[in-house]
Amino acid sequence: MKILFFGTSLVSKLFLEDLYKNNHEIFIITIPDKHALRGQKLIYQAVKIYAIKNNISFIQPAEFTTDIIKKVGNFDPDAGIAIAYGKLIPEVVFNIPKYKTFNIHFSLLPKYRGASPVQYALCNGEAETGVSSFHISEKFDTGNIIIQEKLNIDIRDNAKTLFNKLIPLGVDVMNKTLKLGRNALLSSKDQSGCPSFAPLLKKEDGLVDWRKSAGDIYNQFRGLYIWPGTYSIISQGKLAGKRIKFIEIEIFDSVSINKDFGTVHSIEKYNGFTVLCAVGKILVVKLQPENKDIMAAWNFVQGGQLSIGDYF
Repeated sequence: MKILFFGTSLVSKLFLEDLYKNNHEIFIITIPDKHALRGQKLIYQAVKIYAIKNNISFIQPAEFTTDIIKKVGNFDPDAGIAIAYGKLIPEVVFNIPKYKTFNIHFSLLPKYRGASPVQYALCNGEAETGVSSFHISEKFDTGNIIIQEKLNIDIRDNAKTLFNKLIPLGVDVMNKTLKLGRNALLSSKDQSGCPSFAPLLKKEDGLVDWRKSAGDIYNQFRGLYIWPGTYSIISQGKLAGKRIKFIEIEIFDSVSINKDFGTVHSIEKYNGFTVLCAVGKILVVKLQPENKDIMAAWNFVQGGQLSIGDYF
């Protein structure tokens, strides 16, 4: 099939790889190159790098001008696929392909519309998520559903492990959707249920609020595992004012009620240290002190950097 592919990130590239290996004729639309924050060096996104390596035609329009629309039309695509493209696609473009354009989204729409569905599902302690293919419409993530496949979330899953499960499921859903189009069986239905939203994450979303329960904080850690991570500021002791990033944590206690939340409660030999939450306690196993390397929490406290009674 002739595929018009909209994508930018590493996740997009993994879907593109499958399309290329299955010998589809592909024309890529990806976002313009961006400058790095330091040095102003141009950064090529994963999809562009893959396209160059494999001699796949691509364009990087800042806007969908008349010339760009004509170029897309001249390709005469059978289907359009959008995966983590990062920009709104105008109707005049997403309607060009014979079977229109569909998106692969990592949630059971209408739950978790937006840029961070995997992360929000984990932060909210969901036991189930999935993949949806849907026809693109003028508003983000609101189009008619073509296929939905469910996936159970394990309590030990974090954003990294859950993405690793969802990506192959998403590739399978993409190929099933293409097969429906190829066999002229492509149909869709309205999204049903109450929508929820998963907006773009910010760095400050990783700050731990110890007034929450141990379970809520653990879920936050799972959801923000890739970026921005979870962290806290030490308020007392040798490192007062310094940031600690949590690399590995566990729920140590889920039921106790604590008034002194944010306080280092105990040192657990060879394992790390516990911190009081409003409900329960968190065991910190690995951490990264500000401007330092990742280290075991046990080694951190053995170095005299943190003591019982210090607090975040």
